[in-house]
Amino acid sequence: MLHQILKKLKDTDVYNESLREKNFSGLIGSSKSLVVSSLAEKLKKVAIITTSSSEAQWIKEEISVFYPTLTVSILPAPDALFYGEKVSKEITGKRLRVFADFLAEDKGVLVIPLRSAMYKTSGTRDQWIELLRGEKDIRLDKLISRLIEYDYERLPVVGEHGEFSVRGGIIDIFPSNSDYPFRLEFLGDEIESIRPFDPVTQRSKEKIENIKIFKNNEERDVSLLYALPKETTLIIDEKNILKGASDQLIKDISLSPDVLKDIVPFIELLKEAKKFNLFYFSGFFETQEEPLFYSSSDYTNKISVLEEKRDVLIVTEHPSRFSPSLKIVKGRIRSGFKFGDCEVLSDKELFGVKSARAKTETKLVEGVGPDIRADFNIGDYVVHEDYGVAIYKGLHKIEEGEFILLEFAENDRLYVPPHSMGRVEKYISEEGYRPKLSRMGGVAWKAIKSKVKKSVRDLTKELLALYSERKEINKIPYSQDDLWQSELKDSFPYEETPDQLKAISDIKNDLESDKPMERLLCGDVGYGKTEVAIRAIVKVAQANKQVALLVPTTILADQHYHYLKERLSVFPLKVEMLSRFKSKDEQKKVIEQLKSGEINIIVGTHRLLQKDVHFKDIGLLVVDEEHRFGVSHKEKLKKIKKNIDILSMTATPIPRTLYMSLAGTRDLSLIQTPPADRSPIRTYVSPFDEALVREAILRELDRGGQIFFVHNRIETIDNIAAKIKRLVPEAKLVVAHGRMREIDLEKVMEKFLDQRCDILLCTAIIESGLDIPNANTILIDNAHKLGLAQLYQLRGRVGRSEVRGYAYLLYDPKDIIAENSLARLKAIQEFISLGSGYRLALRDLEIRGSGNLLGAQQHGHMLSVGFDLYCELLDEAVKEIKGIKEPTPRQVVIDVEKEGYIPGKYIEDEQQRIAIYRRLNLLSCLDELKDFKDEIKDRFGKIPQEVLKLFDFVFLKLSAGKMGIVSIRGDKRIVVEWIDGRQKRFKIEGKDRLGEIVARLKSTPIS
Repeated sequence: MLHQILKKLKDTDVYNESLREKNFSGLIGSSKSLVVSSLAEKLKKVAIITTSSSEAQWIKEEISVFYPTLTVSILPAPDALFYGEKVSKEITGKRLRVFADFLAEDKGVLVIPLRSAMYKTSGTRDQWIELLRGEKDIRLDKLISRLIEYDYERLPVVGEHGEFSVRGGIIDIFPSNSDYPFRLEFLGDEIESIRPFDPVTQRSKEKIENIKIFKNNEERDVSLLYALPKETTLIIDEKNILKGASDQLIKDISLSPDVLKDIVPFIELLKEAKKFNLFYFSGFFETQEEPLFYSSSDYTNKISVLEEKRDVLIVTEHPSRFSPSLKIVKGRIRSGFKFGDCEVLSDKELFGVKSARAKTETKLVEGVGPDIRADFNIGDYVVHEDYGVAIYKGLHKIEEGEFILLEFAENDRLYVPPHSMGRVEKYISEEGYRPKLSRMGGVAWKAIKSKVKKSVRDLTKELLALYSERKEINKIPYSQDDLWQSELKDSFPYEETPDQLKAISDIKNDLESDKPMERLLCGDVGYGKTEVAIRAIVKVAQANKQVALLVPTTILADQHYHYLKERLSVFPLKVEMLSRFKSKDEQKKVIEQLKSGEINIIVGTHRLLQKDVHFKDIGLLVVDEEHRFGVSHKEKLKKIKKNIDILSMTATPIPRTLYMSLAGTRDLSLIQTPPADRSPIRTYVSPFDEALVREAILRELDRGGQIFFVHNRIETIDNIAAKIKRLVPEAKLVVAHGRMREIDLEKVMEKFLDQRCDILLCTAIIESGLDIPNANTILIDNAHKLGLAQLYQLRGRVGRSEVRGYAYLLYDPKDIIAENSLARLKAIQEFISLGSGYRLALRDLEIRGSGNLLGAQQHGHMLSVGFDLYCELLDEAVKEIKGIKEPTPRQVVIDVEKEGYIPGKYIEDEQQRIAIYRRLNLLSCLDELKDFKDEIKDRFGKIPQEVLKLFDFVFLKLSAGKMGIVSIRGDKRIVVEWIDGRQKRFKIEGKDRLGEIVARLKSTPIS
């Protein structure tokens, strides 16, 4: 069918006339991409200069629909956030790779946004080196020198583009042109293997044959058009718009002469363009808007009417909704069009669905991996489980072993061997809290620990009692999934992450059981908790039970309401809202309909908890961020909760250690996997600078996106509004804050959601849960005055779609800023990786989140013993109360011989060695040990004897723990003690002492 459409296009008189004149006018929507496809079919190499990055994304996506076998690439513009700043290595590599691939291809389309076209490039000179598996005479030192020449940075661990690491005969490289890094293993001067690896887990994958490593620096010495092959057909898309945008860009950077020399004005590009086979496009012959079909259960009948008149091609993301007899292509285009007797229809005409953005390329998904490097720096506070709070003083080699040195009060010192490093944790508390050093041998630490232990045990008893009590209550189970759930799943425009699927499955199992659900769903900002909740909401609502979604703010209620109405529009379900956005009469009507059962799903703030609100038959309560409700609201919630299903959601990070400890005391689901095409948010800390603000806003507008500007003082927000209007007069701005009249606030938010304005200037009212996928730049004024949790939540408002988010944390250069305030900004900036709320850099948030989950008293205990030890004590209390008598490997004492260590020549980096010692101590089973051993061999090469001895030692600890053993001591005569006090004695005489001990324990009965 696609081939027929292209053929019919070429048979029209208007097309051929435009082809002769090399000028296509009247192109609307997606028709432009069809014409590019037709030109590429005939003319082989085609390049098109277009107005913006968002337009380029759409052209690329639409060509992939009309001409699926054609190679289409976008040449990205340099992504420096403000002029004079260095371009990211990822973008530099991508520009060089895309251009090199276009030169090498016999046929293809290169889409060039204006900003990209105006930047000079390196020309056609070699910009890469190619390495082949089995290639000989490759000296490692020469390769290292070449990488440094290419502007690669040598580091202990590779995690970002443009980095490399050397460990003996192994070199890790993250090419700027690649989505993932590679591990090269040398045997002398020969490359023995090349393997891609995951930068998070550091584990490698299957071998490949070759890699190309591009430069990190793009020398800008020729214009882009000078470097294009002369046989290229060049298309200028909207010449007048391009000229105006070019003039404005040059005006914006005129204050930076160093940058101006790298720019070619569009007027100069036009002169160079004449050497090519040149076409002009402007805003299809006989193309006009088609009638708009809205949602209906009978789409095919309406389309059949059109098919009687002309050939109709349906381009849709939901092909299963149509009769197979129709001509259907799965895909996405902006809008339909017609020419001659042909017609192309998109989801916009079929369902009234407007696609805000084109999809960008899918990125490598980053999960949350192990701590590859320890977060111990000399001078840090640490906690030793037995002796208390100390200061970490580094790693020290003594004779045939390695120890970490801890300094306690009164200069007492302790050398901790590898097998005990699991008992030492970094002391983690809320920012600004400094602990008091413990005295070795003193009673204070034991008293503190004892007090926390008792409190944790009481808490655990209470949690288990509540859990058991709720499991005694019966309810009617919901039926298994039917066609509604299948339709709901199909209409979700993204692919669910593994964590989302697991959470959905857990929740549905709860609903289908005869016990009421009470589940907590934890997930980082933008990780898809709402979609998980929607699956539960529909399952309950279709059983004629009412559902209430309770949220902490009016704005969030309004957004959830509109999203649910749109998302569930094809289902016969009535969705309503109860909040201060409704007038008193409207609220009264909603309350009456709730009581009568006319409303299936209600979204509301704490207004839902007031005395005049009654449900006819409520089945499910979904509570978003329960900790943000007041005491009285929580008491009301307790009464509502008794016999119905409850799903609570929180975006405040709950760490996996706590999650695992609480498993079995309450039902928890954790979403830690980011959506597949999510990119980390690029975060910048800067003094407030007018040029930077203008550039940041214009860059987002160029992508077709919107901007949040957060100024958290209502008194001066109008002054900021005036300043932004002066800086960016071409942008439409609206203001929102908590003191506005409800009707005005609602209108402002609707305007921003409907994309009728560009900038939302607001206070921190957008902090909670607001999801506007088209807004992907946030500027936070006076960011140093906000807390870490607030900054983290605000930054999470952007980068929620496949488009990269940008966050600017601005501060007044005239202000005297406290050291911890700057440290807070740096913590947000430095930890940009996805899901970073679960990592050490933002552990402050985890303590807040855990405190919200467990209460204020437990929050205090976390501060007194440190977060990690608290989690261990909680884990032990749960096992004790449940009667699990298996000692953890950390509790097993082995004292039979020296345990081995990691030589510096095997792993040079001290922090990596500490991390490995600690991870060895934290392993919980023999499968994990085998997997970790494979990882060490993969990352560092053949394992030396000293390290193998370490693994043998851990093998013995894990084996002993599984047998209920708490200690193994002795030299030739071994004494083994079990958890119940029984003992066993035997002699060993062989060289493999550790192996012989394990064998004896397995074979000899206990006497």
